[in-house]
Amino acid sequence: MANILHIDSSPRGERSISRTLSYEFITSWKDTHPEDTVTYRDLGRNPVPHVDESWIAAAFTPLDARTPELTEAISLSDSLVEELLEADRYVLGVPMYNLSVPSTFKAYIDQIVRVGRTFAVGENGYQGLVPSGKKLLVITSRGGTFPPGTPAAAYDLQEPYIRTIFGFIGITDITFIHADSLNLGDEARGKSLEAAKNAIAQAVVNW
Repeated sequence: MANILHIDSSPRGERSISRTLSYEFITSWKDTHPEDTVTYRDLGRNPVPHVDESWIAAAFTPLDARTPELTEAISLSDSLVEELLEADRYVLGVPMYNLSVPSTFKAYIDQIVRVGRTFAVGENGYQGLVPSGKKLLVITSRGGTFPPGTPAAAYDLQEPYIRTIFGFIGITDITFIHADSLNLGDEARGKSLEAAKNAIAQAVVNW
């Protein structure tokens, strides 16, 4: 039995492609893996706060030296980190905003990427502290297309960032399903959505 952490980051509702596709995957996955549990977090509609001065002070103050105020300032981050560490697999729905990720998703990343909790710094450099064996599936929605090896690939700051930041904390088994070309006309949009849905069906079997 696996515990899956499912996160959506689009502020849109039914019109959200990333939200619709991540829901499609989770629904199909639960049908074929009824023993698994799913924890859901909606960053698009219930965003987490950005890091502030009190958060930083708490993060770099030893646990036994924190004031009640500092403990409160870091409490949500502590909960998010525990939620991350307790999960075995992760499913993310992430739209591309301005070539990268939504600010709500970045705020979440800043809450969970913490020295001493999800990464460490030692003599040999950085070390991810998330236990090995975790799997991450990222379903994106994009207005354009950024094929590897083309000039457009340089504008894709979304997939490289997600790969790098999760690899940084120890999650390296990462699969991407891109629903792209969504603003390039009906034909391109339809083909991309069909390909994404086929990839989701395969991932339900093979992930």
